[in-house]
Amino acid sequence: MTPKQLRQALINLNGERDAVFYFQNTDECLVPRAMLIPDEEDHLVKLTDGRHEYMIDAERVAWVRIG
Repeated sequence: MTPKQLRQALINLNGERDAVFYFQNTDECLVPRAMLIPDEEDHLVKLTDGRHEYMIDAERVAWVRIG
């Protein structure tokens, strides 16, 4: 998955739902009350829960559960 594709898939995250990422050959990563950070100059996919920022390696994402 490219960063652009992942960003499009996460566009509706507005802080009301959790996102759980499953990466190739690693454990899951939970982002509670996930909010997508707008695209910045570095073009990294970033989420926040209001307290932390999470940088997501789009190419290693196996799948995402949004709930």
